[in-house]
Amino acid sequence: MEIMNWVLALLIAQGVLGAIDTLYHHELTEALPRRPGAKKELAIHSIRALLYGVVFAAIANVEFHGIWIASISALIAIEVGLTLWDFVVEDNSRKLPATERILHTILAINGGALFGLYAWQLVEWGGLSTALVSVDYGWRGDLLTLFAIGVAASGIRDGIAAFQLNKAVIVANPFLGLAKQKIFVTGGSGFIGEALVNDLLDAGHDVTVWIRDPIRAAYLFDGRARCIRNISYLDSADYFDVIVNLAGAPVIGARWSSRQKAKLLSSRLETTQAVINWVAQAKSRPSTWIQASAIGYYGVRSGNEKLDENSTKGDGFMAELCAKWEDAAHSVESLGLRRVTFRLGIVFGPGGALPPLLLPYYFGLGGRLGNGKQVMSWIHRDDVLRLFAEAISSDAMQGTYNAVAPEAITQAEFAQTVGKILMRPVWLHLPAAPIRWLAGEMAQLFVDGQNVIPNRLLSNGFSFRYPTLKKALHDLV
Repeated sequence: MEIMNWVLALLIAQGVLGAIDTLYHHELTEALPRRPGAKKELAIHSIRALLYGVVFAAIANVEFHGIWIASISALIAIEVGLTLWDFVVEDNSRKLPATERILHTILAINGGALFGLYAWQLVEWGGLSTALVSVDYGWRGDLLTLFAIGVAASGIRDGIAAFQLNKAVIVANPFLGLAKQKIFVTGGSGFIGEALVNDLLDAGHDVTVWIRDPIRAAYLFDGRARCIRNISYLDSADYFDVIVNLAGAPVIGARWSSRQKAKLLSSRLETTQAVINWVAQAKSRPSTWIQASAIGYYGVRSGNEKLDENSTKGDGFMAELCAKWEDAAHSVESLGLRRVTFRLGIVFGPGGALPPLLLPYYFGLGGRLGNGKQVMSWIHRDDVLRLFAEAISSDAMQGTYNAVAPEAITQAEFAQTVGKILMRPVWLHLPAAPIRWLAGEMAQLFVDGQNVIPNRLLSNGFSFRYPTLKKALHDLV
């Protein structure tokens, strides 16, 4: 029994660590269920998780005596084999973040100790008369049975995701049909940048990417893009038709301390200025500069004020950040480039901001944030890419545009729509005060809103593929 006490403790630890890995890495940061290149990894995860569910339930409730030890030993051997295969597939398909590698290492060490001790116990049981003996480990057995249900559910989830990726309808590439271009992209590894670069490459364009981690870029773009880690690597003889400037540290993350604010500013302004300096001395200059910004430019507004491209800059750090970033890019016009700036709303897609917003709903814990009256101005990532394609191909596009869907919704409406689509209750409403206390000034991204209108896009006749939240969520959920 002493050995089994250790086995149960290690198995509980394995379940907790595995849940963290699945929720944080696979679902949130890496978004594997929505990553086309992860089909094989998801399929392996599905089979492994279903078998793990059997292992959890078996160890928690049954002793294997005599010849029965062969069955559980075979199951564990298959489980270990799948894990090793998964390691190989992961390394061939994506660059794992450091936190995921560390967690996988801990899981491997814990799993080795767990199965080693259990093998010792099986040797003892092997000398007994052949039988399956029911056993009651109290709360530990009950907890592990719940873990078994949870990990099996995760396996079903991954299996469905792999099937859906295999059957997914391929959306028309908006860059197909454009004259072949040489395009330089900063921030190519981000949520928007990765999709942009892959679409450009798939459409046959020549892409150079500024990225801090070229090894990760090799996985993201299958070695098809030229990747540089420093703008100084560009030569004056290099030529690009278009520059797309997306580089900048994520605004959602650490609290906005003075140090973090400086990091957010410098990551945008220094990169932008470095690229402009290259443009100024290039022997042949690009014709177009596409600049990212955000609706944070308008700051927090009282009431339900409608904000179009002519609305004034707001107050607060986000407004300052966006305004300085936009101002830094304005000088490209004096160098003869056509500048197109997109003030992006919350971008919904297979990754990015949407999965963390949806996660509580999957567990039946969804609800509005704050009073629910704050307006969310959003846009589907596919429409963002279509806007970039339009900006590349149409010389008529120039200046600043609000890149948001025509349907702005309140946070309460968002919660109700998600609840209906996922068929989950919407009841756990979180007041604004604790969110502001936890997130500080950054809380304005969650509990304050802006009713932004894409006037210029609508006036130009741009047709949104996803004009309503319901249609966007049906595509993404």
